[in-house]
This record gives sequence, structure tokens and C-alpha cells, in this order.
Amino acid sequence: MTPAPGAGGEAKRKNRRRRRPAGPQTPTSTNSVAATSATTSNPPAKKSEPRKPKRHSTYAKRVDEVSAGGLVIDETGTKGLLIGRRDLKDATRERLLWSLPKGHIEAGETPEMAAIREVHEETGIESEIARELGVIDFWFMASGKRIHKTVHHYLFRKVGGTLAPQITEVDDVGWFPLEEIVNLLAYPDEKKLIAKSGELKV
Repeated sequence: MTPAPGAGGEAKRKNRRRRRPAGPQTPTSTNSVAATSATTSNPPAKKSEPRKPKRHSTYAKRVDEVSAGGLVIDETGTKGLLIGRRDLKDATRERLLWSLPKGHIEAGETPEMAAIREVHEETGIESEIARELGVIDFWFMASGKRIHKTVHHYLFRKVGGTLAPQITEVDDVGWFPLEEIVNLLAYPDEKKLIAKSGELKV
């Protein structure tokens, strides 16, 4: 039987309609790989975290100290008074570091008052001030602090007392010829101060 005109074409069109997918198209494998690649190569940007503040290095606390003392001359005018403390760096603990007697200025004191008091406390010698020698300052570390010390120095004349080192503070005291004082002093600032003080007359 001969098909009616156009029947085969219609049947073909119907068949083509049946071959069409009923649901939405799924992406081809090529598109899937590209999509996956794009996702992998361009991850979503992470939120920037706030920067932690930099830790500043801690500095030792500065402490200012003011002391007073000086050199006492004996009645003969030929000897000077020094205090000795054991050198903590010396393993034998026998070496003494000689220096000028001095100490902290207490509340209500003038440098002159403190100097006279400290000389008496550290050496047992009573004295009076003849003249000023000068002021020195220096830095050192103690108990984790940076100490800036200023020391007022005077030249004294002995007026009394008995030579005796202050317990717990001084290991020895002694009178020495004035010409030997500079060489005996352990600290450069005191050496320089006495060396430039001229004739040590009281």
C-alpha cells in the first residue's frame, strides 16, 4: 500500500520529536571538566584576617638616683679616707674595690647633709665640708632596671670619730697617702674627678 502523501514525513517528524530528551539537558563532559577546573583554579577569596599588633621589645625601667659623698682628709693633711668592698667577680673574694664613701640623699636632706651623714655611717669618721669637688653621673643595671646615678662629691676635713666600716655595707676602710689615692680608686669616674681636683688641701 502506498502511503498517503506526506505521511512518511509526518511520521519522521513525530519520531524526531520522540528522540528529543524530555527533561533539561545535562552539561556535556567537556563543560563539566571546564566548570570543575574553573572552580578549582579560582577558589573563593578568603576574608583577610586582621593583622596582629607587633610585640614591642620590652625596655628596662629607668630609675634616677642621687647620692652624695667625697674624700675626707685626716688631721695631718697627708692622707685620704677610702672604703673597700669585695669584688664580686673575684672568685677568691679577697680583692677589694676601693672607692669614695657616699650614699643616697634622703628626704629633706641637702647633698651636703647627706654627704656628711654617709661618710660617718660608712666609715665612723665625723667630718665637715671644706669645698665642693664636682658632680659625676653614670649608668648601670641592677634588678632588671637601668639606674642613672648622680653623685655630688665634696672634700672633707676630719673632725672626730673612730675608724670602723659599716656592717653589711662596707668590708674595709682605711687612710692612704694622698699621692696614692688616684691609683687606688677602682672606678674611672672617681679617678678622673680626684685627678683634676688639684691640690687636696683642707
